[in-house]
Amino acid sequence: MTRVVFFGNERLISGLEKTEAPILKGLIERGYEVVAIVSHHSHTNSRNKRALEVAAIAEKHDIPVYLPNKPSEIIDELKGLNAEIAVLAAYGRIISQKVIDIFPMGIINIHPSLLPKYRGPTPIESALLNGDSETGVSIMKLTAGMDEGPVFAQATVAIEDSEEKFHLYKKIVDASTQLFFEVFPKIIDGSLQPTPQDADQATYSKLIDKTDSVVDWNKPAIRIVNEIRAYAGWPQSKTTLGDVDVIITKAHVSDEKLDPGTIAVSGTEKLVVGAAEKSVAIDSIKPLGKKEMPVSAFLVGYGARLKD
Repeated sequence: MTRVVFFGNERLISGLEKTEAPILKGLIERGYEVVAIVSHHSHTNSRNKRALEVAAIAEKHDIPVYLPNKPSEIIDELKGLNAEIAVLAAYGRIISQKVIDIFPMGIINIHPSLLPKYRGPTPIESALLNGDSETGVSIMKLTAGMDEGPVFAQATVAIEDSEEKFHLYKKIVDASTQLFFEVFPKIIDGSLQPTPQDADQATYSKLIDKTDSVVDWNKPAIRIVNEIRAYAGWPQSKTTLGDVDVIITKAHVSDEKLDPGTIAVSGTEKLVVGAAEKSVAIDSIKPLGKKEMPVSAFLVGYGARLKD
């Protein structure tokens, strides 16, 4: 059976608490000889460097794990594995051509967008931020350029209007897993060849950081709502309403006209905040240090503290 090196941790989005690592598990279950796993993040209890699910799978199946800062640091080890091909799923590190060339059949990358759209680190979040009605997955051959390699196959995933990051992630994982295992045998036997991307159509996703978590009420309401969807889990969407620090977890656009940042409350059922265009109606919310709750429960407990 084909000897495979697996690169990645299968954490396709920020803020993901756990991955089932379906690509790695699927390779093992289908009898491919996974001879090593190359990943990153040490075993630790810190939130940002929690134990790797792929490492637990590796231990169960007696597969060696490498955690280099850069894959070029373990070139000799990789060469010694005599693997024909590598598979990459959410590795998060630049891979040089020297490393790619180790594998006679190259490295196959599972990218969660319809390339050449949303090359780069945050394709799922970017689709939500831009209010797209669909996204997808591309199975591509890795090159040294960022997500520039030719594409073997793609599958489209619909995005619902209110869908947030974790739900969309699950749909993309399911589509990715199905498509990958449909085409991987054809890639290996050479019956499926990749098609070059149209570089003129390329767009790039950006890195997300903690500063993106602060809600800017001077943005259009639709942009704020899309940020709430895209930033679920991390970095989240934080603001202060009255004197209450909160994280907004779900919201929708309202036609109500209010100045940016102005709060309007209707009984215990409606909480609306003005934006640059239209307003944001909050559906669920999390006061800092408390559990997420529907807006009705929040207004019962905190409504008196929302006045300017």
